[in-house]
Amino acid sequence: MCARIAIVVDMWLTGFDVPSLATMYVYKPMAGHNLMQAIARVNRVYAGKAGGLVVDYIGIAKALKEAMHDYTKQDQSNFGNQNIKDTALLEFQKHLEICRDFMHGFDYSGFHKGTDAQRAAIIKGGVNFMLAPAKDEQLTEFQKQTLLLKNAVSLCRSLLKEEQRFEAGFFEAVRSLINKMKSTGKVSKHEINARIGELLKQSVKSEGVINLFSDVKAEFSLFDAAFLEEISKMKEKNIAIELLKKLLAERVSLYKRTNLVQAEKFSDMLNMSLSNYLKGLITNEEVIKELLDMAKQIASAENAADELGLNKEEKAFYDALTKPRAVKDVYTNDELVAITKELTEALRKNRTIDWQKKESARAGMRRIVKRLLKKYKYPPEEEQNALDTVIKQCEQWVDVEPVEYHPFQEQPTPKLYSFDFDSESLMAAEP
Repeated sequence: MCARIAIVVDMWLTGFDVPSLATMYVYKPMAGHNLMQAIARVNRVYAGKAGGLVVDYIGIAKALKEAMHDYTKQDQSNFGNQNIKDTALLEFQKHLEICRDFMHGFDYSGFHKGTDAQRAAIIKGGVNFMLAPAKDEQLTEFQKQTLLLKNAVSLCRSLLKEEQRFEAGFFEAVRSLINKMKSTGKVSKHEINARIGELLKQSVKSEGVINLFSDVKAEFSLFDAAFLEEISKMKEKNIAIELLKKLLAERVSLYKRTNLVQAEKFSDMLNMSLSNYLKGLITNEEVIKELLDMAKQIASAENAADELGLNKEEKAFYDALTKPRAVKDVYTNDELVAITKELTEALRKNRTIDWQKKESARAGMRRIVKRLLKKYKYPPEEEQNALDTVIKQCEQWVDVEPVEYHPFQEQPTPKLYSFDFDSESLMAAEP
């Protein structure tokens, strides 16, 4: 995050509007409406901004109180107490106690005096602690309270003791890592390390590179055997489960664009394993084994098209036709491949722009499928299901061209966090 500083002499104090401005340091005497307009510059609503902070170096508190008399009683009541010792600091202490309660049972006392490597291990331990199934119902509230703690820190950092800043930094690192792991988009070890390292620099003294996943040598990829082996050996089992769950969910989501049958199959497998895990029917080790087996099946499915001599489009229709298990008892594999290629070619030749939005065009595509199924005497009892599945897959095929998946290719990811604040209280710090 880039910080910008503007040194202002006069007119800018009342004549500009930058909602992102968070802190104003006052070095010159002001009074009346000029004073009120100046300090209001830091009090604008802006995403990612907890509130406005005025740092008073020359003693404007008296002039501020006098200036407030120019406003209506209703406006005056909205100002509240302007001293951060009685407002933001108390909020910080309240939310710190709440966060401590959430983390009860996990020892993070070594975070303050530890090395960066030790802090990385403690952050991982804290995340692992909060990702336990028993904490599932508390996780949303924990994320909310740690965000409120971060907001309070931004307003009263100068009043905090070193131990408090380090403790708040620990909670913010845990919150940020959980957010990143649960957000949509690609998981990157490098990005996670960089972001956690940056926020720790802002909160605590950093001695070097923060490497949260020093026990994982490769970037996160379902198709890297070494990575999967390292994940299975991770001490923090809940983090291992979360990483595998996210990677598998991303892969299943991609399958929806190119192969509905495989997407449905793997989605059901993933949901079943996670459901049994959350219900306590299987252990950490057992769910990790199931997820790793699923990763291997996905990797195997990726190679199946090549083995059959089909491209990804053809493989999607092959899976649609062979979804009923009994179908493979009726045809040889070579016959199924031939049917698939003929079906794909016919559909490709007859697709038109926005065909799925035109009833006549949809009916024409359905006739093509029906004609081909009857030609090859496809089992009548499975014909309707095959027809529906092929048409659904064809709709995906037309709307979104098949996308090649590259596990190491950088993908756009959402911001780690963003938020708005809903109050506009003025804060002032006495020198």
